Amino acid sequence: MNALSSSARSDTRPVAGILWMVATGLFFVGVTAVVKHMGDAVPAAQSAFLRYLLGLVFLLPMLPAMMNARLDRRDLSLFGLRGLVHALGVILWFFAMTRISLAEVTAMNYLVPVYVTLGAALFLGERLRLRRVLAVSAAILGALIILRPGVREISPGHVAMLGTALFFAFSYLIAKRMTGHASPSVVVGMLSVTVTIGLAPFAWAVWAPVTLEQIGWLFLVAFFATAGHYTMTLAFAAAPIGVTQPVTALQLVWAVTLGALAFGEPVDLFVVAGGAVIVSAVIFIALREQAVRRAEARAAAPPVLPREGI
Repeated sequence: MNALSSSARSDTRPVAGILWMVATGLFFVGVTAVVKHMGDAVPAAQSAFLRYLLGLVFLLPMLPAMMNARLDRRDLSLFGLRGLVHALGVILWFFAMTRISLAEVTAMNYLVPVYVTLGAALFLGERLRLRRVLAVSAAILGALIILRPGVREISPGHVAMLGTALFFAFSYLIAKRMTGHASPSVVVGMLSVTVTIGLAPFAWAVWAPVTLEQIGWLFLVAFFATAGHYTMTLAFAAAPIGVTQPVTALQLVWAVTLGALAFGEPVDLFVVAGGAVIVSAVIFIALREQAVRRAEARAAAPPVLPREGI
């Protein structure tokens, strides 16, 4: 074993990675629970705008990097496009939360990385191997199990979540392209700023009076979302995706449990089964991505020459 691989293994902290990912899941389920609790008292576009506006306070540590970033017109255009696309996805997500169950929202949100896989092959030229095709097909099957078209009525909330996943996937594909031009803090910070700007006209069109209590709940949403992204970053830094990705399946368990206990939502076995199929496909795709990257890294690494005996 060479010194590089030995060092990489010694820096891996699987228990810490798992715990950080557990915290991530709890934070994200907290986001959905608070939005579900608020209901449709505040229009979806306005709720989304206030969530991002209040969340700008968490960008203060990123300001130096954003101010010093050298962005050309192309970079700014892509950031602006991402902000608009993500804003549309956020509006649809807030709308879906008032129409369908926590379990359905959580399960269908797992379609995002599946769409990203397809989009990377279609628009970024990445190779779509047979195993990925099978995993994507399984995820689509999971979505059909949840929706059951022809067996039950597909509500506007379900359609909104399908749109949410598509818009978010497009947003992440743009982010993937931008990571080569800007630091992660700049990419994250610009997303928050551009989404806030993008949501403003939609919020203005449906603006309704809000109470201090509602603003407090939306600030809590912003805190949970920011904390979730931060702990997810810590999880990825502590352990490989193969360790942390399976933990994301707990989000569906918590969403089903919370929906039943706190909001009286019936446990739909089709939603649980379909969600499990989608989660399994996402985990498989993540593990395959990690295996491919490891193989590419080994192929690119210089050969280790045997040491001469003394």
